Amino acid sequence: MWTEERIRALGAVTTVATAASIFAISRSTAYELVQLNEFPVPVLRFGSRYRVPVAAIIAALHMAPAADSEEPHRTT
Repeated sequence: MWTEERIRALGAVTTVATAASIFAISRSTAYELVQLNEFPVPVLRFGSRYRVPVAAIIAALHMAPAADSEEPHRTT
């Protein structure tokens, strides 16, 4: 089962297969959706490999952004 903590622990990007598991769809359906440009979140292509931004998964699942992702406050 995918928890918010496990999803955040994936890092910046993950595989289509992992993202499919998070969204509870089969791997083959996920790749079909990628090809049709209909995957639930944007998918990045690097040569023949696809990667899914974890931030997009978090946003799609309506999870709050991580506290450490906020921009630092600047002092003048």
